[in-house]
Amino acid sequence: MLTQLLRRLLPFRPPKRELHTLTSVDAYARWATSYPPNAHNALMQVEERAMLSLMLPLDGKTVLDLACGTGRYGLLAWDRGAKMVIGVDNSPDMLRANSLSCKVLAGVTAIPLPVDSVDVILCGLALGHEKQLDVALAEIGRVLRKGGYALVSDFHPFMFLSGARRTFQASDGSTYAVEHYPHLYGDYHRAAWAANLLIEQVVEPHLDMETNGTVASAPTKATEAPIVIVYRLFKP
Repeated sequence: MLTQLLRRLLPFRPPKRELHTLTSVDAYARWATSYPPNAHNALMQVEERAMLSLMLPLDGKTVLDLACGTGRYGLLAWDRGAKMVIGVDNSPDMLRANSLSCKVLAGVTAIPLPVDSVDVILCGLALGHEKQLDVALAEIGRVLRKGGYALVSDFHPFMFLSGARRTFQASDGSTYAVEHYPHLYGDYHRAAWAANLLIEQVVEPHLDMETNGTVASAPTKATEAPIVIVYRLFKP
């Protein structure tokens, strides 16, 4: 029953057969038309609560929504008083569906912004698509101002290494997996240290709360396993 619950609620699955895996650009080209700028599945709902629990005030801040997609965190930043919000994403299809006024087509390893140009970076469920974590965090450290912080969430590596995959259903009804690279805590720690970033806090939420109107009943080993990991990184 728990396996059925997870399959129904969450956008990942231990596949019975090998799913066709798409690059992130190809995947989001197919996904963009049905990808609203809100937490529209259980994984994203758990992830967003964790991100918001670590989010410091954004009033008057310049915020970068990195790998912004359709603009979920950019819109949240505006709602929380940001002075300016910039969206960066490598998917032209997702950017076309994004309502942010300031948005740029670019990847996480080559952010087209000057050194020390933003106060806060929000990056939701994206760095797992990037093989070069060290380059991505170096770019985050480069554009972040001294005293600024970044919130970065990722599909938990324990889930991926246990066989779960991030999946979506395209408009033709086909189910695809999205490319993913499991970055462990140690990987983030080493990359952050090299980028002059300090990991201040880490949250690893699991499916123990109401999601999409359903509650995972009694805690079990599966529901106790974290499904996402969220880092708050500070630039001293």
